[in-house]
Amino acid sequence: MAEVLRSLSGFGGVRHSLCHVVRPQRRAQLLHLLQGEAGPLLARGFGRAYGDAAQIESGHVIDMTRLDRLLDFDAETGVLACEAGMRLAEIDRLFLPRGFCLPVVPGTGWVSIGGAIAADLHGKNHDRVGSFGDHVQWLDLLTADGNVRRLDPIATPALFAATIGGMGLTGIIVQAAVKLQADARPAIAVRERKLTDLDALLLALQAHRPIATYSVAWVDAMARGKSLGRSILEIGEPAEARSTLKAAPARRLPLKPPEFVPLKWIGKGFNAAWPARIPAAGRDRVVSRERFFYPLDAVAGWNRFYGKRGFHQFQCVLPDERAADGLRRMLELTVRSRAGCLLAVLKTLGSAGRGYLSFAMRGHTLALDIPARADAPEVLAALERITLDCGGRVYLAKDSALSPEALAAMYPELERQRIAWAEIDPQGRFQSDLSRRLQIRETAP
Repeated sequence: MAEVLRSLSGFGGVRHSLCHVVRPQRRAQLLHLLQGEAGPLLARGFGRAYGDAAQIESGHVIDMTRLDRLLDFDAETGVLACEAGMRLAEIDRLFLPRGFCLPVVPGTGWVSIGGAIAADLHGKNHDRVGSFGDHVQWLDLLTADGNVRRLDPIATPALFAATIGGMGLTGIIVQAAVKLQADARPAIAVRERKLTDLDALLLALQAHRPIATYSVAWVDAMARGKSLGRSILEIGEPAEARSTLKAAPARRLPLKPPEFVPLKWIGKGFNAAWPARIPAAGRDRVVSRERFFYPLDAVAGWNRFYGKRGFHQFQCVLPDERAADGLRRMLELTVRSRAGCLLAVLKTLGSAGRGYLSFAMRGHTLALDIPARADAPEVLAALERITLDCGGRVYLAKDSALSPEALAAMYPELERQRIAWAEIDPQGRFQSDLSRRLQIRETAP
């Protein structure tokens, strides 16, 4: 098994680490690696964590993408067992013709099963079905002592809760069983509406929350004044495909934006063009599942728009009762800043996740792309303060700037997570740049 010294970063391209990368094809190679290396280890999927959660400076990063075999599927129960490197979009491609699909997917199909569990990711239907970890039946975890443990919420509740949303720091997820959704439809019927401001958007989200299967809002993060929060709300319901649906392109070409175009121009162009597609009265259409769930995957390398310095993606969730105030303050902050924000996405979340470090809580979640300019750290620190003021939390899978003090305040079950880490990995074999930056395994004095 070859080892390559590579510079790795998250999808935001802000923080880079020089890592020893290996790409095993069999479980036996994983065990050999664990026994043969004394340094820190970390499993990595397709590298779609935005910050520094899937890299470790001078450590060994295990590329899991070749461990992607289907192991078993029970059509009666809908439970699929597969290796941790299996890609989410590939599962839907294989099982949609059989009437099954994943119940939860994020905004990109380039995420592994292991990564989905480690981040306990969420989708556009969280109010209906919860987070990804809610559908995991069991998982096999290769731990620091070289043993593979079968974890489930009944027999091993503490370690299961530490691994769901645990950012890959309890061990290597080797394989898992996930319950697929039955009666899956190949398309989504989408209703798109233009909303003039933040108040109108929040009222519309509230009205659709109890009844819509999918909901998401694309917010013009450059609008200000009375137009602050101007947006497009998408409400989706499963539908049968129509013959007019265009198949997704078989090949996606890398995007190479010209370096001389200022980011502000790109942002203004996008925020002008995106709503211009939709009539004033809104529109209804039927699109493929891939187009609805993974719109940005159609343009490979879209993150290069931000140039060599990259960008931070800040995502938080604010409790419902504080959401209106917090969201307004955040949007006003980004409009005023030089760093600015080119893309903002707003969704609602339902119940809390299963993991000690699960991101989800009932509330509104806002994701902001912040270009890595000189004042970006100041903007991110201010966004952190607003999140704390509102009793919210920041999503670790997106984070690149959170402070250790804020982490402890935002995640009340952090100490239970630390107890699990101390038991399962007392020597701290599994680490990441994120865990070092946030001092995530250190118990407060």
